[in-house]
Amino acid sequence: MATYKQPCHHCGGYIEREARFCPLCGSRSPFGYHCPSCLHPITKGQALCAGCGRPLYVPCPQCGQQTFVQEKCEHCEASLLKRCANKRCQQLQFFQNTKCTACGHKLPAPMGS
Repeated sequence: MATYKQPCHHCGGYIEREARFCPLCGSRSPFGYHCPSCLHPITKGQALCAGCGRPLYVPCPQCGQQTFVQEKCEHCEASLLKRCANKRCQQLQFFQNTKCTACGHKLPAPMGS
């Protein structure tokens, strides 16, 4: 059976359309971006999420510069993700999230809040 591939938004490598992660660059969002709070599809340039109203540009916890809500800071490339503390889940979550979007477990408060 023929399979169709699409380019990853981050590295340009062609990967399976059903892929949830890019095996070439490791991106968790190879075909687009999702709001870290409600998982609604979003695009760079939007100020707020249309699904929940969350700001989509936030200060990086490392360098303090405004960055889009993605895996890494656009300026210093520091990770914007933290791991869920639930031992059965362990999914990576956005650093500002208060609960895990995968299992609902309460996450530790973000640094500086």
